[in-house]
Amino acid sequence: MPEGEVPEPEVLSLSALGWILQDEQRAERLLSLTGLTPDRLRDAIEDRAVQVAILEFLTAHEPDLIAASVALGVEPSDLVMAHAELLK
Repeated sequence: MPEGEVPEPEVLSLSALGWILQDEQRAERLLSLTGLTPDRLRDAIEDRAVQVAILEFLTAHEPDLIAASVALGVEPSDLVMAHAELLK
């Protein structure tokens, strides 16, 4: 992706999920806090509510928000804005 270009909110949510799932403890926390199950994640990743839950999980915990933004090559505010966009 060209520098400075921010992915679509749906793409950013999927990328964020991939980052979350790389760490077992973080993944377990996602499931615990969101009430999602591995099957629900797999079957409904295109569901807007699931995408919102993924980004909400990150925006609610600043250390993860910052770490995810670095790993994904976006600004923390990009993740926050993607969350807000998906809520519309």
